[in-house]
Amino acid sequence: MNFRKLYKILEPEPAFRKKQVEQAVFEAAIKSWEEATVLPKNLRSKLEKECPLEIAVKKTFKAGKNAIKAEFDFAGDRVEAVLMRHPDRQTVCVSSQAGCPLGCAFCATGQQGFKRNLTAWEIIEQVLFFKRLAKERQKDINNVVFMGMGEPFLNYEAVSRAIGILNDPKKFNLGARRISVSTVGLAPEIKRLGKNWPQVNLAFSLHATNDRLRDQLMPINRRYPLKKVLLAIKNYQEATNRKVMIEYLLLKNINDSEKDARELAKLLKESLNGPLVVNLIQYNQTGEFTASQPERAKAFKAILQKSGLETVERYRFGENIKAACGQLTGEK
Repeated sequence: MNFRKLYKILEPEPAFRKKQVEQAVFEAAIKSWEEATVLPKNLRSKLEKECPLEIAVKKTFKAGKNAIKAEFDFAGDRVEAVLMRHPDRQTVCVSSQAGCPLGCAFCATGQQGFKRNLTAWEIIEQVLFFKRLAKERQKDINNVVFMGMGEPFLNYEAVSRAIGILNDPKKFNLGARRISVSTVGLAPEIKRLGKNWPQVNLAFSLHATNDRLRDQLMPINRRYPLKKVLLAIKNYQEATNRKVMIEYLLLKNINDSEKDARELAKLLKESLNGPLVVNLIQYNQTGEFTASQPERAKAFKAILQKSGLETVERYRFGENIKAACGQLTGEK
């Protein structure tokens, strides 16, 4: 789709036409302008010819009834996003970059390198594609999480614009509290998010309890070490009073021992003083790392809960379609 061209075509039209078009595209999630019967036939024909509603999806992958991954072609760059179907909600995990420049050791996206930032409208197309799919089942998109390919805060301006479009009552009308942004820990942008979007949820990809290990797993830690990031999160909590999600990927014999669990509890309780939840993520193998054994993950969780930390485990959606954390690659 070409949203810029769409709005240019609408410039000479009466102001109410823009409202009608936005309702048709974003709320009704039409696939063809012929469905927008409220518009004059000549305008529909013009839009169909000059600004078709087709979204460039190369292919889709399904994991039973619970997850669908789509591969988009944005100006030749392959980008992936995922729809996660829960009994009570539909969540879209979107990408903000084609590739990623951060090179986290466990992440398939990072291993492919960085191509470019996505535009706000390319991010929106990912949501719109899945909204159309959800509509076919009489469902709607309830949540959007920026946890796909790339680091959202390295593309802050486009991500912020995309959040605005999602939150706009005239477009997707998605509440800010139904939008989450995950970061590896870019401290200045954590502050910006709290100022610009205080109701949007923040998730922090931690994955290690000390700088030594985190330096190895996530090179960005050398620029923004734990002390600096956790201080930024603490300030964010004080400014917004929002619950922060701490994401912790369980890697066998790397960060999943009972000692690691105790150190994690100590680190979080001493560094943060606002509401938080620890989200333990079962890893889906992409290379040299393997997932923790179930009994080890259970013991890890029990230690955190005993320490008083709210702890959940991320449900493993889409393992067979490589739709899990760190596995979106945009491969041909």
